[in-house]
Amino acid sequence: MSNAKKSVTELSSEELYALAREREQQEAERREQEIKEKRDELKAKRKETLARHRKELAEIDRQIREMGGVAPRARGPRRRSAGGETISQRLCDIVATRPEMTVREIREQAETSGIETKNISQTLAYLKRQGRLASPRRGVYSSA
Repeated sequence: MSNAKKSVTELSSEELYALAREREQQEAERREQEIKEKRDELKAKRKETLARHRKELAEIDRQIREMGGVAPRARGPRRRSAGGETISQRLCDIVATRPEMTVREIREQAETSGIETKNISQTLAYLKRQGRLASPRRGVYSSA
């Protein structure tokens, strides 16, 4: 006889336990489905908001161009060190103080100058691609 046809008082402890686990699993699946649906709704709302925002910005940029102006490009603010120079420029100045410097030496100099060194490797690689720094060997930089 199946568990659904027996009354609760006729079920053994193993059958009750299996029934409880099955119910817990069903509830967990239901909660997961609700979360997935809510997440999909939020993603759709974000997509609509972003499209509306882009459309509004395009209209404003068009109006600026009609008035003979140049519409600004969407860019974040440039990171600057305490002296007002860009961090890239400050790193180039630090490397220029010696013929060759390792990344560790550059990081130490930058930290003492008060420059954020969180992404220093990426910044050095960027400066190398731009031709502002040279790398005679791995982990070593010099002025270009």
